[in-house]
Amino acid sequence: MPDFNQVLEPGDYQGGKINTVIEIPEGSFLKIEWDRGRAAFMLDRVEPSVYAKPVNYGFIPQTLDEDGDELDTLVVCDEPIPTGVWLEAKIIGVMNFEDDGDNDHKIIAVPADDRNTGDSINSLADLGERWQQKVADHFNHYKDLKKPGTTKVTGWGNVEDAKKIIAESIERYSQQ
Repeated sequence: MPDFNQVLEPGDYQGGKINTVIEIPEGSFLKIEWDRGRAAFMLDRVEPSVYAKPVNYGFIPQTLDEDGDELDTLVVCDEPIPTGVWLEAKIIGVMNFEDDGDNDHKIIAVPADDRNTGDSINSLADLGERWQQKVADHFNHYKDLKKPGTTKVTGWGNVEDAKKIIAESIERYSQQ
């Protein structure tokens, strides 16, 4: 397995595209994480099945968010994307999130070439309010059985907000 932080760059985020690597496919309740030190995926824990991921979950290589991990992505696709697959994705927004008091942003994206939808998803509004409600409910509660009240969705941002967070995360990564 390649070290994604060595072989992939973040992508042309200024132009609205990022490279992202999938850690957890939509529908899985396995908490799979990229171990930067070992350049490998590891099973961190098995979540209760009621908290299966509502969307594909990944990260942007060569970034570092405020929580000390690569910047997370939520990749919306009609099909679960397997662990370890990387793709070019189109940025459509950001979910602002706190986990144990740390900012832990989630960049919302869709595959850059999605012929199934005709590349029709360009903003969070295109996903609809119900999508945001479901995702927020998941992230507000997925740790409730072990650590209630430690996660909180604090809001949503547009593509420009997401680009700013990506730029800050690239800068943070370059300074380590």
